[in-house]
Amino acid sequence: MQGLDIELVDVSMRFGDFTVVQPTNLKIGAGEFFSILGPSGCGKTTILRMISGFLEPTSGDIKIGGKSMKGVGPHKRPTALIFQNLALFPLMTVWENVAFGLEMRGWSKHERRKKSQELLDLVALGDESHKMPNELSGGQRQRVAVARALAVEPAVLLLDEPLSALDLKLRQHMRSELRQIQRKTGVTFVYVTHDQGEALTMSDRIAVMKAGAIEQVATTDAVYNAPATAFAATFVGANNIFKGTIIEAAQSTAVIETKCGVLRGDNPQRLAVGTEATLFVRPEKMQILSEDNGLDNEIDVEFQRRDLEGPFVNLFFRRNEQIFSVHLTNVDRTAQDPGQQCVIGFAAQDAMILPAGDMADE
Repeated sequence: MQGLDIELVDVSMRFGDFTVVQPTNLKIGAGEFFSILGPSGCGKTTILRMISGFLEPTSGDIKIGGKSMKGVGPHKRPTALIFQNLALFPLMTVWENVAFGLEMRGWSKHERRKKSQELLDLVALGDESHKMPNELSGGQRQRVAVARALAVEPAVLLLDEPLSALDLKLRQHMRSELRQIQRKTGVTFVYVTHDQGEALTMSDRIAVMKAGAIEQVATTDAVYNAPATAFAATFVGANNIFKGTIIEAAQSTAVIETKCGVLRGDNPQRLAVGTEATLFVRPEKMQILSEDNGLDNEIDVEFQRRDLEGPFVNLFFRRNEQIFSVHLTNVDRTAQDPGQQCVIGFAAQDAMILPAGDMADE
């Protein structure tokens, strides 16, 4: 199996008067694990279904391996789609489920059996071939669905939120399983999810979507550390948010006047003085300050509460009506009492100033 590249050229999708996907240009590399990340209803599944051929774009073209897919049905495309509900056949054994597509292509039973065993070995289910789907765990059924999709040797595997029905620990385990399978096969994976953890853990690159449009396409590190928009900054990971107006701009930094005072941060888009903007700083970049810390930005706050997350703790502070969070490892034993007055702060290089814009609400 070898992955193919995918290109969307001015692709859009409308249902009646409603535009689900705005005109979109996107390139996905051959053999890449690419995720489309966004909230419910943003159009990410629609893009997946257009790539698979189950939906025909209203306008534009989709190319796979450089070939236009106009007029090419789903069964004639070099793609396979794994649905959210997996859709395994309950009255077939595991190996028969995997081999189903090969039977439709006229393979003999011996060939089907041999191929399905190879794929079940690939997904670490070689000893489960004679079981029925209801005898498997959720994670095992997930791997059967992947093996069945790979049986027809697609160049592109499309996955529509396949882990959403699993519990947290199993989802975390399956992330690494899917990534390993993708690396072993070299197939191009296009993965749709609203779960930022899944996208960040597995992907080579991510497209962040909002309301039918792609906000940013970048590597996982770039999406997290250098979001391009206010929406991307708030949808991918937590952020402390300071709204205001830029009062000073010099080279790559700027000063923004906010309700919490004057703050300094990076200004990657070179926003000018007078621009309405928002400063973002991740909770893990915030510090609880003692005297003479020498940080660029300091804020007087009142401690609210401490939330334990096993190896990490989240501390929450209030200033006026706004809540700020500081993320620490659990080895930090800094004691705080509710209502205690504190100072938190951050370095200018750990903050990013972006144009004011819509923010994620989920």
